[in-house]
Amino acid sequence: MSLCFGPGHICFSSLHSSPSAVCFFVRLVDEFPSCVQGPAGGPGREGNPGTNGIPGTPGIPGRDGLKGEKGECVNEIFEEPWRPNYKQCAWSSLNYGIDLGKIADCTFTKLRSDSSLRVLFSGSLRLKCKNACCQRWYFTFNGAECTGPLPVESIIYLDQGSPELNSTINIHRTSSVEGLCDGVKAGLVDVAVWVGTCSDYPRGDASTGWNSVSRIIVEELPK
Repeated sequence: MSLCFGPGHICFSSLHSSPSAVCFFVRLVDEFPSCVQGPAGGPGREGNPGTNGIPGTPGIPGRDGLKGEKGECVNEIFEEPWRPNYKQCAWSSLNYGIDLGKIADCTFTKLRSDSSLRVLFSGSLRLKCKNACCQRWYFTFNGAECTGPLPVESIIYLDQGSPELNSTINIHRTSSVEGLCDGVKAGLVDVAVWVGTCSDYPRGDASTGWNSVSRIIVEELPK
């Protein structure tokens, strides 16, 4: 008898019997494994990060949002920047000896109605009298005294002289009448200086602008 092995089978043949061989197919791998499985290995280390992917395709446009409520209309007011506005009128030796009336005037162009006017008169003033007297120098605007808030004025008062003193002394002294006036409308403004009496006192012998320069200065100022 002889044996022969083939892949997946075994054949037996006998020398004294039929020459045909008897073959038996067997599962050698399953019945007789060639390798034994070892234990599981440990986890491997992390791999390197991958490269960035290509950009995705743009999404489709979203639908329109709800209509908003109607807003309020606001009108913006842009004011012009303030620019200086002033004027000076000057006289050499006015020598006005009047006791009542207008001394001098100066026409001024006021640009805004909501502004103030600053006025100044500078010149020599004098008052003399034998008895107590008072004289008043004041401004008018288009013929009326200031009412915003009060008149712009200056006064000189002389008391009754004594026998020891000469009450008729003649002193001319440079003085000023100055103040602010509100409420004067825009446009041409006649700014004038006047001389008059004080309330409850007799007038004396007044003099304005003797032997010197007199001036009126008008300036428009923001409130």
